[in-house]
Amino acid sequence: MEKDTTKLFVLDTNVLLHEPLAVYSFKEHDVVIPMTVLEELDAIKDRKRDVSRDARVAIRTLETILGDGTPEAILNGIPIKQPNETVAIQGKLSIYPDYKVQGHASGLPRDTNDNLIINTALDLQIKYAERKVVLVTKDINMRLKAKGAGLRYVEDYKTDQVIDDVRLLFKGFDRFAGDFWSMVRSVQTEVYADKTMHRVPLAELPYEQLCINQYILDETEQFCAQVKKTDGDFAYLQDLGRERLMHQQAWGVNPKNIYQGMALQALLDPEIDLVILTGPAGCGKTLLAMAAALETVIERRQYERVIVTRNTPEIAESIGFLPGSEEEKMAPWLAGITDTLEVLHKHDENPKCSMNYIMDKANIQFKSVNFMRGRSIQNSFVFLDECQNLTASQIKTIITRMGEGSKLICSGNLAQIDANFLTSVTSGLTYIVEQFKDFDGSANIYLKGVQRSRLARFAEEHL
Repeated sequence: MEKDTTKLFVLDTNVLLHEPLAVYSFKEHDVVIPMTVLEELDAIKDRKRDVSRDARVAIRTLETILGDGTPEAILNGIPIKQPNETVAIQGKLSIYPDYKVQGHASGLPRDTNDNLIINTALDLQIKYAERKVVLVTKDINMRLKAKGAGLRYVEDYKTDQVIDDVRLLFKGFDRFAGDFWSMVRSVQTEVYADKTMHRVPLAELPYEQLCINQYILDETEQFCAQVKKTDGDFAYLQDLGRERLMHQQAWGVNPKNIYQGMALQALLDPEIDLVILTGPAGCGKTLLAMAAALETVIERRQYERVIVTRNTPEIAESIGFLPGSEEEKMAPWLAGITDTLEVLHKHDENPKCSMNYIMDKANIQFKSVNFMRGRSIQNSFVFLDECQNLTASQIKTIITRMGEGSKLICSGNLAQIDANFLTSVTSGLTYIVEQFKDFDGSANIYLKGVQRSRLARFAEEHL
């Protein structure tokens, strides 16, 4: 590769597993894939795990770019072309034979793949001293080792981050100081059947940007409205009213605070196709979702069935060793759902019989995320629980399965991420919150307050 002012990025295997199309993200800069990374991808691609798909996509992406190159050209770098483009507007991609790299003064032994990749970056740093050589890895310990070995530039892969700090994550509602009606001077109100709409000048609202289906609260929490439309000069707000929100009911469940009221309103709204529920453990995400599922399927007959699914780091490895059908294999992982159903029917004369009857009546199905790919789900209420452990590409796979007449509920707690190499700012849950905030068919609510018990509330606040 020629020595110039562009950077040279060395990619670790976990970057390509996290984002298989990562090589297209470095613009005019050059990308180097050590041979060790190809060997790791080769070892992963045939595993019976969801990550194997990402490995295969990454390999096909590299082959698309390098496929027609000669060995000499691949070593020196092949121009990176975006799919369906004839002109390369980015840098070059090369495969580096790291098995030829000799030891460095850093003293890193060649006994692990991580060390081989670090030595590759060190070798390139010496060979191209005039350029900025950057090792990109999502492995924190590897970043520390590389810096300790003398590599000047080591970075995490952050191209897929939609925000820099989880505290900046869109919460789906906004609260302003004071009373709404004392702040707004000119408003035009119209009543359509059971809906009250306010047309308010944007200049009188203390917001730089309003999102469709965003909720607006005032300091007293007596005024609550939902943004339905903006046209550049005015915002059109549907007045929900605290009393109406708090008196909603779904399968015998009433909201315990205004945030649960907003969530339940979105869950029961047939015009909203995607509802995203975030918040701490015990705030009511699962309870509200399952209550709305039973209400809309059994009472209102809006959907034909309830599909419950979730992802856990261990599920792809261990589900096959559990006895029974797919639903029976999933039962241990979805115990939180059955616990919720028990809560909803605990006052029945025979709770166990009631649960069995309701699960059959609502056609509740427990499905593994691994088996959702390739499906087209019609007329269903789909509940994706614990989706903070999904990557952006994985959660896209689930969302694109939704067919006509289906509603998808995504819930999760960004403080309880168990997946390797995922953080609160790179989680698929964070990604869809930001990407769907302007979609008129979605609503997002951050549920404040722990309602499970005073013990859970104290633990959430002090531990």
